[in-house]
Amino acid sequence: MRVTVVLAREEWRGLERAHAERVDAATAGHRTRRADGRAHPVEDFLFRYYNHSPAKLRRWHPGAGVLLEGAASTERAGWRHHEVVGDGVRLDLGSFLDARGGTVSFVRELLTATLSRPPHLGCFGLHEWAMVHRLPADDIRHSGWPLRLGPRGTDEVVERHAVRCSHFDAYRFFTESAAPLNQLRPTREEQVAHEQPGCLHAGMDVYKWAFKLAPLVPSDLTADAFDLARAIRVLDMQASPYDLLELGYEPVRIETSEGKTEYLTRQREFTVRSNALRRRLVEVLEQGVARSGGVREEPVDASLER
Repeated sequence: MRVTVVLAREEWRGLERAHAERVDAATAGHRTRRADGRAHPVEDFLFRYYNHSPAKLRRWHPGAGVLLEGAASTERAGWRHHEVVGDGVRLDLGSFLDARGGTVSFVRELLTATLSRPPHLGCFGLHEWAMVHRLPADDIRHSGWPLRLGPRGTDEVVERHAVRCSHFDAYRFFTESAAPLNQLRPTREEQVAHEQPGCLHAGMDVYKWAFKLAPLVPSDLTADAFDLARAIRVLDMQASPYDLLELGYEPVRIETSEGKTEYLTRQREFTVRSNALRRRLVEVLEQGVARSGGVREEPVDASLER
């Protein structure tokens, strides 16, 4: 692999430090709550659902084709898929693609397919409502928080709307009574065929694809995807059936025409932002494959399934 960028020790140490400070600021609340044994239904979601810790997010990677001078004497020299070159360390792209080539191919195919489709913007976040449809109060995921419209009012919102969820990892949490109401039947095997850029969960998933393909994916891209996923999660829960006013979240009342308008406006904005990140991520993957001369088609690793 031809090295195109050489970073002096003081330069990459500065980038590493800036990334750590950015992540520390973004995760401070979660880390404090975790130490105190408290939970937050909005801000803690990305860490629970994706099972990627603040410590892992904090680790800085420059991506492929970057040699870090003076890193041979640091812990980076022993990191998986890295190699020592003189007194420096760089990503061993061949080793990475030998191990993760199937995942790189899958993610590139999925994101490219998603980018090729127009967004569907009529879901109004009903997946969260379908996850509590006709459930006893004790079985609701965020049982510590009341439903804005009560159990019956919540069920009626689901039943009088056309539910059209295209995202398997949202649909699989629908209740037994709500699943037949969905117009689609997304499956893991047909994920590439169903994913579309207007989906809030697909937008959050850009973060997942970025961190799962570290150290090939530069950490600035992963941090940008994290910031977007966190912002999307706020809308996801504002439009949900839960009353989170106590936490400072004004509800987006998707059961009303005004709420639907607000949801659509913000959903369009997230579509634009998530597509921009998808393009950046696809470019990283394609450049990595081009540098290596191709990838060996290994099976997609099981960790892609939550």
